Formats: sequence, structure tokens, C-alpha cells
Amino acid sequence: MSVLVGKKAPLFEAEAVINGGEFTEKFTLEQYIGKKYVIFFFYPLDFTFVCPTEILAFQEQLEAFEKRGVMVVGCSVDSKFSHWAWLNTEKKDGGIKGVTFPLVSDLSKTISENYDVLAGEYDYNEDGEAEFDGAPVAYRGLFLIDKQGVVRHQVVNDLPLGRSVKEALRMVDALQFFEENGEVCPADWHAGDEGMAATQEGVSDYLARH
Repeated sequence: MSVLVGKKAPLFEAEAVINGGEFTEKFTLEQYIGKKYVIFFFYPLDFTFVCPTEILAFQEQLEAFEKRGVMVVGCSVDSKFSHWAWLNTEKKDGGIKGVTFPLVSDLSKTISENYDVLAGEYDYNEDGEAEFDGAPVAYRGLFLIDKQGVVRHQVVNDLPLGRSVKEALRMVDALQFFEENGEVCPADWHAGDEGMAATQEGVSDYLARH
């Protein structure tokens, strides 16, 4: 599994569904560089069980992300048509109607491969036939990308393990606190807590006060 933290986020151009039901053929993350932070997350498949709970949880917190200048973008290996159908299915029927942030189609699985979250890989058997070893879907990867297009935080969960949207929001707060104050964030830091100077003296002073 690659560690992308500190590196430029892999860029791409792909089909996507935006604004809850509009198709776009050339969606990119590059459009946000210099303008917004990005939470870019992968999920395994549309019309499944854990995935809608995460996507709806992101939608519920979307205003909080937007207030912080963060664009939320989801991605799976489904087609844009599958995304569109899911976005137009009522929640009571397993859909995600009402979700407005972009859902990217990674039908070729190249975006998942570039972010190293594909839950398997292609190989050849002894007869020279191509086979896929593992699950041909993405793990639950999440990447916090800053305004310069650099990955500052990543977490990858196995397929059965849903993520904490509140934790993603906390990491945005921590990054922005560091950028604004030059102080680092200790364990379990939350917005409103004190930071500490990134020096031995600063650490000692912080620990003395706690």
C-alpha cells in the first residue's frame, strides 16, 4: 500500500455525476488547486450496504466541510449511469437521493490503482489468460488534499469497515489550525483546543500545562 502523504495527489480526468444528477465528461481534481481543500474518498460499490451510510454521512456534514473551504468528492468503480441511478433512488429503497457532491466513475479502475486502493490486481494464469486476484473494487480510502494539491492525510479501511466522517472533519480542522497558527496538534486535538510549538520547549510547556 503506497503512502501518498507529502506527495502530489494523482490527477485524473474522468466521467462523474455532479449536483445530484448532472453528467460531466471531464471531471478533475485539478480544478480545485489553489482554491479549495479536497476530501477525496473511495468506496467499493453503488447499491451496497455500508457505502450509503458513509455517503449520506458526508452529505449531512457537507455544510461543515464547505464552511472550511473543503470540496468533498466520492469515487467508485461504478459507471456514471450507476451513480446517476443510485442518486435518483430514495433512501428508503437503499438509495442516496439528496446527495449533491460529485461522484466520480472509475470504471477502468485506473484512479483506484493510482491511489493504490484497489482491493486486488490483474495477473496472468499458467495459460496466459488475464485474471483478477482479489476484489475488483476500491478499499475505503480517504485522502485530505491541501490547496497546493498535496496529500496531507490518508486512511484506508478494509471493505467491511465504515469510516468516521467526524474524524475527516477533525483532520481538516487540524491541518487548517497548523497552517494558520504554525503550531502542531497533539493527540486527540479538536477545534478550540490548544496547539503546541514544534520545539522541545514548546512540547515541555504544553505538557506542563496539562
